[in-house]
Amino acid sequence: MKKLQYKTNIKAPKEVVYEKMLGRATYKQWTSEFNPTSDFEGGWNKGDKIRFIGISEEGKKEGMLAQIAENIPNEYVSIRHYGLVDGNNEITEGPAVEAWTPSFENYTFSENGGITTVVVEVDTNEEYFEYFNEAWPKALNKLKEISEQ
Repeated sequence: MKKLQYKTNIKAPKEVVYEKMLGRATYKQWTSEFNPTSDFEGGWNKGDKIRFIGISEEGKKEGMLAQIAENIPNEYVSIRHYGLVDGNNEITEGPAVEAWTPSFENYTFSENGGITTVVVEVDTNEEYFEYFNEAWPKALNKLKEISEQ
């Protein structure tokens, strides 16, 4: 497992960027860079269970099962991924999960002079390096566009 880091500067207060990153309607917009049907089920409060989902080409719900490890509003969010969503099933054991769990996805927000810097750190296996290195910069650029409107 390796930690990848992505960063962007956004001309907006960190409160706006935080809200655009986690808000229901805008979350779907910036995460569409990962999957056009990206969504979440659950909450963003510390301890909340959250499911990051999309619809497969076969029409089946799939994604990641996680818990919010920390949420300091407008400052920091830590997501602990611990399983998979496969249709109506949650998979938390077995080879498909044990190869990469637990893994963390962390968002840090800092503001200086009206510019918010968002830093994303993601734990991942080598098989996803190329995908994340392509998708995360696009997603953060989309978040930047949404936040600066």
